[in-house]
Amino acid sequence: MAGKKWKFGIGIGIILAVVAWEAVSGFQDSKTYYVTVSELTQGQKARRHIRVGGMVATGSIERHGGRVTFRLAQDANSIPVNYIGEDTLPDTFKDGAQAIVEGNYSASGEFRAEKIQAKCASKYQAAPGANGTSTPGPVASMSGS
Repeated sequence: MAGKKWKFGIGIGIILAVVAWEAVSGFQDSKTYYVTVSELTQGQKARRHIRVGGMVATGSIERHGGRVTFRLAQDANSIPVNYIGEDTLPDTFKDGAQAIVEGNYSASGEFRAEKIQAKCASKYQAAPGANGTSTPGPVASMSGS
């Protein structure tokens, strides 16, 4: 009877070890770090599952069928980005827009993006006279007649 308990205990231990290993390795694969273009170019080593934020360099967007290439820049640094994705790019993705790309960075210096988020570079400003105050106009008077 004691032998059966040991076999059962070992079996449960193996199952728990496998489940723990899968949980830890799955967590490691799903981690995504955020870096800037400058931080990424300083290290110049391959990285997996990272997000990089910067500005889309003016005149760098090229579309080739389902593939889009462009340069993501910050200060004097820039990296080439290659995006082949199923998701359509946001309308705000254009020259000068702030963008965050998520994917893998190769040691050769190319970033393979899986996702792209873009924010419009223009600032939203109120039209003149639309600051919440009304312009003076004729005032109706209420006199008791």
